[in-house]
Amino acid sequence: MTEAAHLVLEDGTRFTGRGFGAENEAMGEVVFTTSMTGYQEALTDPSFAGQILTMTYPLQGNYGVNDFDTESRRIQPRGFVVREACDEPSHWRSSGTLDGYLRESGIPAIEGIDTRALTRKIRSAGVMMGAITHDDPETALARLHEAKGYDEGDWVSDVTGGEPFSWADPEQERYRIAVLDLGVKHNILRILRGFGAKATVIPAGTNADSILALHPDGVVLSPGPGDPALLDHAVATVNGLIGRLPIFGICLGHQVLARAWGAKTYKLKFGHRGANHPVRDQATGRISITAQNHGYAVDPDGLPSELEVSHVHLNDGTCEGLRHRGLPVFTIQYHAEASPGPHDDRYLFERFLGLVEEHSSHE
Repeated sequence: MTEAAHLVLEDGTRFTGRGFGAENEAMGEVVFTTSMTGYQEALTDPSFAGQILTMTYPLQGNYGVNDFDTESRRIQPRGFVVREACDEPSHWRSSGTLDGYLRESGIPAIEGIDTRALTRKIRSAGVMMGAITHDDPETALARLHEAKGYDEGDWVSDVTGGEPFSWADPEQERYRIAVLDLGVKHNILRILRGFGAKATVIPAGTNADSILALHPDGVVLSPGPGDPALLDHAVATVNGLIGRLPIFGICLGHQVLARAWGAKTYKLKFGHRGANHPVRDQATGRISITAQNHGYAVDPDGLPSELEVSHVHLNDGTCEGLRHRGLPVFTIQYHAEASPGPHDDRYLFERFLGLVEEHSSHE
């Protein structure tokens, strides 16, 4: 590990600790997640692209890293912040340390800072750009002020795949599901495969006609990073799919589908990121503890009458799901696939595939 690393925020606030991982400099939007475990899943979650991720739980890396808990093809955040990084992990599946994992991927990290104070800063002032650096903090701050802001980037283009690919179990294949890759997590594909679906992942820039040419039984709009207001291309694609087949939107997919119906989105002060967010299903009253990772939300005041708010966040009342009153279309703002997080809402995948089966029987 390297001595004397700094986390510098765009307002001039600085935290000094010890560097680990790679020794280069990283800039990104500084956010925090409240998950107690699952650092490898979080690090490979495409929804963290372009950000510097802070873990609020103080000890990270204690069970090492492995070949099973990845949610995409690479580490996605630009930097990583922890209170204490364990360099002697203990777990039967561990194949390496957190330090080595970050170093191999070229991702700088910092430990030994007061992550509680950093979290309180973000909660009070809101998310802001920051830099992890081994150089003079003032020099890093000057570079930070010249850098492009997080909200200016189309991060979906950075994380989406270049070519379609499929996950399937040929012996159990009952449904053909197209997954629009806005930043898909592998656990969505694992769950769909487990329920008997062949999931074909389609790059985000694919148009509706090309998706329909695959003759899918339904479409999943995946989670992903960044501002949904910049994704007109995805909105156009979704507009071409509405009314043609069942659609299930997750997180960014929920926001894109809401925009396709004319709703507006807005940025949250510090976002919802973690594995302990309570959400109420408005139809049943059921309360789920959910995994979340988003910095934007849908404004329900702009929804047309054919859409209703189906789920609500109990901490701040924000819209957490939508349901169409006539079409086989519904969305959730949170991550039903978890990884990391609770598994309370895997039934939503079954609900979607039930709509797929019902729609197919009527054709």
